[in-house]
Amino acid sequence: MENVSLQVTGTRISKRLTTRYAVQVTAFTACIVACLLGVLSPPVALAAGMILALTLDNPAHRSTHRAAQFLLKASVVLLGLSMDLGAVVRAGESGILFAAATIGGTLALGVITGKFLQINPKTSALISAGTAICGGSAIAAVGTVIGAGESDISVAMGTVFMLNAVALYTFPLVGHGLNLSQTQFGIWAGISIHDISSVVGAASRYGLTALQTATAVKLSRALWIVPVSMAAAKLFGRSNTGQSAPKPKVTVPWFIGLFVIASILRTFVPAIQGHTTTIAYVAGIGLTLTLFLVGASINRTTLRTVGVRPMVQGILLWVCISLTSLFVITHCFS
Repeated sequence: MENVSLQVTGTRISKRLTTRYAVQVTAFTACIVACLLGVLSPPVALAAGMILALTLDNPAHRSTHRAAQFLLKASVVLLGLSMDLGAVVRAGESGILFAAATIGGTLALGVITGKFLQINPKTSALISAGTAICGGSAIAAVGTVIGAGESDISVAMGTVFMLNAVALYTFPLVGHGLNLSQTQFGIWAGISIHDISSVVGAASRYGLTALQTATAVKLSRALWIVPVSMAAAKLFGRSNTGQSAPKPKVTVPWFIGLFVIASILRTFVPAIQGHTTTIAYVAGIGLTLTLFLVGASINRTTLRTVGVRPMVQGILLWVCISLTSLFVITHCFS
């Protein structure tokens, strides 16, 4: 009788798991189709991914994260086919010195706040790099060269992710409330929002010029991954061993070069110029789906790992760079 009871219990559990998995797959598939059909806007797609991941759990967490990273890069390159090279260059040039100042200031403030809040130096460095440059990409690059542990990276990623989600919803509201121009909002979003996925999501709601400006500004900032990663590797190498660190292996963000090539093709190939609207629409669909996958890649464990002090540091750095850049933009950029 006991064996029969165990078999019945096992069968019931198996059926429940099978039903749960079917519900998960159905819900996620429905949202993906909705993104592809343009039914979901970028903010709604991000929220849908988060809600499904935190309530039903993501049945393919690792695959979702990898797919989001690839799709983001492919969509950005595709977006380059809809952008004139002159506009890209002007957007990059307009904020090059400003970018250097904000990146340097954010990293310096990160060191100060990290020591004041008594945060693990590697965690503090990752949060600072993610805020200063380009979110998860910068965290991954810097984390690799300084030998950060999985817990350090998880805390930094979780902190940046939550602030990204807030920015995606609040920045367009603030921009409209302050009557920022398309160019002003694009520069502000490109500087102050962490990940390029959220940058594009917020800017696309503001307008085409804002989207193009924000994308160019954010990608120009992403190039700072290389020098910042090398500096971090040397700094942490010396602090850990007392000697100069070996030459670090820094991953170059290759998709930025492809984005520039795509923009060049759009500018000089007439056949592409006639389809820029369609190309931009397809890129937008890809980025909306990316935001859904980004939201779906979060989990309860990641959220639990984010402590109070790292979150406080992330908020302080984000508020400082947002308000400072907003002040400069409204007074120096038209």
